[in-house]
Amino acid sequence: MKFTVEADWLRNNLAEKDIRVIDCRFELARPEAGRKQFEAGHIPGSVYFDLEKDLSAPVKQHGGRHPLPELDILKEKLEKAGIGNNTTVVAYDNGEGAFAGRLWWLISYMGHDNVYILNGGMKAWLEQEYPLTTELSTYETTSYIFKMNPEIAASYEEVKAIVQANIEGVVLIDSREYKRFTGEVEPIDKKSGHIPGAINKVWTSGLENGRFKEAGEQKERFRELDPNKHYIVYCGSGVTATPNFLALKAAGYRNVKLYPGSFSDWISYDDNKVCTIKK
Repeated sequence: MKFTVEADWLRNNLAEKDIRVIDCRFELARPEAGRKQFEAGHIPGSVYFDLEKDLSAPVKQHGGRHPLPELDILKEKLEKAGIGNNTTVVAYDNGEGAFAGRLWWLISYMGHDNVYILNGGMKAWLEQEYPLTTELSTYETTSYIFKMNPEIAASYEEVKAIVQANIEGVVLIDSREYKRFTGEVEPIDKKSGHIPGAINKVWTSGLENGRFKEAGEQKERFRELDPNKHYIVYCGSGVTATPNFLALKAAGYRNVKLYPGSFSDWISYDDNKVCTIKK
């Protein structure tokens, strides 16, 4: 599965009317940083989508730290950005892959076919010394009709049932750093550990210097995983698990889902157990 484009391809096709570029830069510790970076200079023609204001709904009791946005509202934002069903969308961040990955997964969930991530993000663009602008682009409002793609999402209820029944044919993959998985540290959420039965595959291992590794390298990362099983990836809030979702698909795994609420949603239910690994 091809889900990235290179900086030179984007530069050569930037003027095409059926291409729209979305700046997804964001910093979890400084939520306003991405918007400021966009205003200071962005890829010409791009529009800015904020992780928390555009690509997430307000936090509630359940749903995790970055709940999925209301899709009707996201649809309107896509329309205002001039994005229609046949538009090729290219998302970029600073090279983390996770924030652009959130946009990729969301509109794929809405049934959009032509969506890609700029491999290497803004860093790759700047390395080529390609132009930036501070000009804010506006587009004629389009009509966007989304057709849901539910097979790439796992609900809380589905994850709960899998954990309770200990279903062998489904594997939960925790994408967070190892010490958060084991429960040794937890800098963000109110509980530490992982969802019972999960294995750990740190999402950053699928990238190198801000670029997604090739399919063969992704296959090597997951070499012990049975391709006939079903996989559900999660992280803390459903954002940094998206690179693992993409990496599994690139490696040829067919049955892959994202649990959007992830660990922060799981622990919002007080009776749910978490597991730790003691050393």
